[in-house]
Amino acid sequence: MFRHKEKTPVVETVRTADSPTPTSAARDLADVMATDLDLTPDQTARVRTILHGTVEQANAAKAKYAPKSPQLMAELKRINIDSQKELQVVLGPTKFKQLQANQRKMAAEMQQRQKQ
Repeated sequence: MFRHKEKTPVVETVRTADSPTPTSAARDLADVMATDLDLTPDQTARVRTILHGTVEQANAAKAKYAPKSPQLMAELKRINIDSQKELQVVLGPTKFKQLQANQRKMAAEMQQRQKQ
């Protein structure tokens, strides 16, 4: 008689918009920005700090408010605006404009890094 080995089910983690953002996302985005915007090591460190704080604040808001609630959306918008202001100071006007122009490309690069 043949014995069938029981197969262990494969479980894949699927992130949704409501899932907490991994802190590695801040590091990965800072790395992509450093390359694409030709940042100095000091700028890169400062950007990484800003993005890490942004991720922590966003995750705290996601834990505090109901998914897709007006309160969550307002809080995430406020966090994003504050983060953008901080990035603008660190990057300066020229590199900040470059960031805004290349945000989608950078987001795609960051997602590729997180899959590796």
